[in-house]
Amino acid sequence: MDISRRSTLIYGLLLLVWVLVVGWQVEEHMRVREAAKTELRGNARVIAQFLSATIRGFRFRGAVIQDRLEPVLDLFVTNQLVRPTEVLAITLLNSSGDPVLSVGDTNVVQSSATQQGEYWGPNAVTFVNPVYGVSLNEGATNNSIVVLPSFRNMTNEMRGRDFPRPDGPPDTNGPETSPPSRPPTNSDAGEMHNPPPPPEEGEARGPGRRRGRPPWMNWMSDEEFKALTARRELHGLVLAMSTEKYRAACTDDLWLRFVVVFFAGISAAGFGLAWRTVSRTSELQIRLVRASELNTHLKEMNLAAAGLAHETRNPLNIIRGMAQMLSRQPDATPEIRDKSHAIVAETDKVTAQLNEFINYSRPREIRRAVLPLHPAIKEVVRALNYDIDEKKVKLEIKGEPLSVESDEQLFRQALFNLLLNAVQALQVGGEITVVTGKQNASEAFLEVRDNGPGVPPANRKEVFKPYFTTHQKGTGLGLAVVQQIVLAHGWEIECLANELQGAVFRITHLKVTA
Repeated sequence: MDISRRSTLIYGLLLLVWVLVVGWQVEEHMRVREAAKTELRGNARVIAQFLSATIRGFRFRGAVIQDRLEPVLDLFVTNQLVRPTEVLAITLLNSSGDPVLSVGDTNVVQSSATQQGEYWGPNAVTFVNPVYGVSLNEGATNNSIVVLPSFRNMTNEMRGRDFPRPDGPPDTNGPETSPPSRPPTNSDAGEMHNPPPPPEEGEARGPGRRRGRPPWMNWMSDEEFKALTARRELHGLVLAMSTEKYRAACTDDLWLRFVVVFFAGISAAGFGLAWRTVSRTSELQIRLVRASELNTHLKEMNLAAAGLAHETRNPLNIIRGMAQMLSRQPDATPEIRDKSHAIVAETDKVTAQLNEFINYSRPREIRRAVLPLHPAIKEVVRALNYDIDEKKVKLEIKGEPLSVESDEQLFRQALFNLLLNAVQALQVGGEITVVTGKQNASEAFLEVRDNGPGVPPANRKEVFKPYFTTHQKGTGLGLAVVQQIVLAHGWEIECLANELQGAVFRITHLKVTA
């Protein structure tokens, strides 16, 4: 696996880990929110149980007087019995869901809060609970609690009414006739708070006294009393509680999760940058190792090339000189002169190949200096003017003018070989484009494009090998020398396909200078 694919995999894994951290923090935040809700539900349940026990403690003969119960409920709302701002309102419901008794800010109670459950609002939550310790049966009550109106309210309702002797069968434990009921007096208020104990078996009940009623309600008929108890019989306990503590806990936890996700992202980004630095360092080390190996190989070949040049050049020069002498003889026939010219031409060809080989095998000593690209390119183009004009090639130089760090002589030699290779590949009237530009902030690239026949994909790496050529007049060492110069500088070169037609030779990692 190459470094680029490995880097893509590492970056993908880092992104996946960060996404997993985000998902984990979201899940933890939801867990904290649910825990805060559970705590609020638990507080509501405890308060509801305490209120139910309080209501049952005030019960006498299945009834609770409103004047005795309301101040106790008000203590919860005024924060004298529970934590501050926790209970906002308390409402007691009857079987129809209508309020029997309400204290506190009833505006925060959800209007739909009639069935048992919880109803969440923006600033408050409404819990509808049963009255604990009270059981109810259909059509009748069993261990039920009725909130009876106060004595003052009953007195106001009794004004202007007649109070006949109550109908119904006489009390079996009292006399057969009873005097008419009288309106309640102030002395009955004492009985409201301190009701008398029920008479023992065999003891006569007072006149007009009805079982299970306060004395100031004896004036009501049985139907009226049953209707009253049905309206004021407790079925539900509604608590409106503030969500301020819940919202504060959620906000604090949300900030904590955001900090964790932020630092997880910073860590992933830092690891990615570190991996990028390591991968680029590895690429540079690989290029240096390759250049070192190639340099060592060339040094070894230089010894053999020097001996070969010494042993071969002298015989070639002798052969070339003798052929020229034969062609200049006065009595030389045209046939001898033609053959002498052929010998000279072949000798020059072998000498050129020998010079290319010696040039290829020579170790490259880089003398780096600041080199403006466009002026250097124009000088190389002028050296090839004869070949360019011969084929009527159109040559353009594009891109921003940059200066790079390079050995000027070796750079011109490499560019000369690339342009000569492109000219040889083109037909008459072809086009060549030299493009320069920035690869990133510190590196540049150079491309030589042509619209010739191009290089097949199978040969795009082979063209840089020695003695590989597709031109009849080529030596097969021109592009090999180019690659040698490029690697000696620490650059890279590759052969690519042009967009429409032809080939592109791209040199990258040129160091940009000011």
